[in-house]
Amino acid sequence: MNNSSTSTNNWTARAAAAKAISGVLNHHHSLSMTLPQATHNLEPSERALAQEISYGVLRHVYELEGLAKQLLKKPFKKKDGDLHALVLSGLYQLHYMRMPDHAALSETVNAATTLRREWAAGVINAVLRRFQRESEALTSAPKRTLVEKNNHPDWIVQKLRQGWPEQWRSVLEANLQRPPMTLRVNLQQQTREAVLEQLASEGIEATPSAITPTAITLSKGVPVAMLPGFDQGALSVQDEAPQQSARLLDPQPGEHILDACAAPGGKTAHLLEQQPKLGKLVALDSDSERLQRVEENLQRIGLSATLASGDAAKQGWWDGALFDRILVDAPCSATGVIRRNPDIKLLRRKGDIAKLVETQVAILDNCWSMLKPGGTLLYATCSIFPDENEEQIESFLTRHNDASVEPIELEAAIATPSGVQLLPGSAGMDGFYYAKLRKTDSKRGESGETKG
Repeated sequence: MNNSSTSTNNWTARAAAAKAISGVLNHHHSLSMTLPQATHNLEPSERALAQEISYGVLRHVYELEGLAKQLLKKPFKKKDGDLHALVLSGLYQLHYMRMPDHAALSETVNAATTLRREWAAGVINAVLRRFQRESEALTSAPKRTLVEKNNHPDWIVQKLRQGWPEQWRSVLEANLQRPPMTLRVNLQQQTREAVLEQLASEGIEATPSAITPTAITLSKGVPVAMLPGFDQGALSVQDEAPQQSARLLDPQPGEHILDACAAPGGKTAHLLEQQPKLGKLVALDSDSERLQRVEENLQRIGLSATLASGDAAKQGWWDGALFDRILVDAPCSATGVIRRNPDIKLLRRKGDIAKLVETQVAILDNCWSMLKPGGTLLYATCSIFPDENEEQIESFLTRHNDASVEPIELEAAIATPSGVQLLPGSAGMDGFYYAKLRKTDSKRGESGETKG
């Protein structure tokens, strides 16, 4: 994202949000890239507002685009994409945010001047004032298209309806909600009860999970700097769904473990917290920059692993020592975490899925060859599409007659023949899939029986 024409030193939250949103809509950059670039000079309160607006607009982007189309006499030119994003942000504030309308309107109009587009202030003012006058009629009228109604692209809706015919509507609704801030307690340092007491003493309201022993959910998100013990590694921010990885892999003392797609390191850290007496834990990732984040996460909790830069689908990085257990948190469509990353709806394409499935096949097959007989491989994705999950594992089983499925018990998950699926919002969790595979000591015959 190029901000060279506009200094960010005097930006407001709304101008920064418009730049961040425009970077996603017009340049297909991720919000995780555009938002930090746009907000790095803002005060914390302004940065938080820019984040709220940016994420909110992208959650409801298709509905907001429909409203903008009705309200704008003619669309902005492509080079003025940040002004279009500013209109969307104004509509989001007036329709969804609890703030005085006059503040949302005047500050959004002023942001046009901040962006050095003074000529557009009148246009944006007229559009937002008309929305104020006609909001009830505009928002209560039937949505013009199914995309606006569902706030998701058609291809995602169709795949959801096919894969989850009874749950697809609830998934779409869950994707529009703000996700909770969930913490993982490092039980090597202190008990969850002690953490809850510390949080309460700081005025931070929190609830322990009834499903996951390490999970605590905050009633309201707070900056990590406010969390007692965060800098010392007593707490980490991690949704409850990925917290299942360490528990399901169940590493034992002295074992040789591979975390095959490790970055940014949350699961690596959790494995070490759960089992500090591992023989060796190799954290592998193909992105050296993201691997640095693994190192930073481990340094914060005061634990260490062997970091390896390499492709999990290849063996150039491997020293030949077989692993007792392998975690494959595979690259995927990330459709289970849209509520946390609403830009996925705009950045992901239907054609991406087949390519991701191919990548998953290559990683699974390669990692299986590095697993000891009798060893366990845990396959995980943050996808809710069966072709990346259940169908992927069924295909794997047809290729590997030394693989058997281990049962998984996970409350709130939907059991499938070869694993379990958490859908977004289930018990407050993100959407995740897990399958646990055991490498048998003997081969199955053509009919599936075990050869002695």
